[in-house]
Amino acid sequence: MIVDVHTHAFPDSLAARAIAAIEGHGQSGARHVLDGTVGDLLRSMDRAGIHCAVVLQIATKPEQYDSILRFCEAIRARHGDRLIPFPSVHPNDPALRDHLRQIHAEGFRGIKLHTHYQDFLFDEERILPLYETVEELGLILEAHTGHDIAFPRDGRCTPERICRILNRFPRLRFIASHFGAWLDFEEVRRWFTGRPIHFEISMSLPYIAPAEAKAFIEQHGPQYVFFGSDSPWADQAQTLADLRGLGLSPDALRQIEGENARRFLNL
Repeated sequence: MIVDVHTHAFPDSLAARAIAAIEGHGQSGARHVLDGTVGDLLRSMDRAGIHCAVVLQIATKPEQYDSILRFCEAIRARHGDRLIPFPSVHPNDPALRDHLRQIHAEGFRGIKLHTHYQDFLFDEERILPLYETVEELGLILEAHTGHDIAFPRDGRCTPERICRILNRFPRLRFIASHFGAWLDFEEVRRWFTGRPIHFEISMSLPYIAPAEAKAFIEQHGPQYVFFGSDSPWADQAQTLADLRGLGLSPDALRQIEGENARRFLNL
């Protein structure tokens, strides 16, 4: 079973606008590979031989919580055998703790945060109640980590900030995206080495020399690495081919392509 832990999809009625808005944001060089709909994601998964995918949502303002939750409920009801939706909460949500408890009570496995689109620093004091509640509930937190293609490089979610939070919340079930921190890979090596921090590989292998990526995965431990694509912004089949081209052992590939995610997500 191959599991992609980092994909996005939008309601059919909003997908075209959402794709255009993200591509047009700031200095974004993002270009979509898929049209942003659930149907196109499933077709891509079929082409790539991917059985299951986590579909991540991002609440860019507190008022989006209800509509995101309803969309996640609809995905799960119709495609729960293949798609695992992660809702989102906004750090400024006055009902933050209650909404996290609702997400947990409804059986969702985790949430997604994005420091740039939600305008916060990863280790801000005001965000600590969010981490505390997520840890208490046993939810998974998957976060955009490192820089973002559409925003200035302002260090909102550096490996150092991540480690500061994980030191404070050692039971937090956390997945760092983009090889630990996009375009901050030297700092990932500095701060993550020797620590059991999970990360996924989306949108990163084209920016790292294959020998360096292979060496760090082997050093860090393939048991802490997940396959992720960031579809619709990257081609799932190509990302899978890039991973397989690193020269990792068959056992390491089995772990990264699906075994680790199956265990972590309790599939």
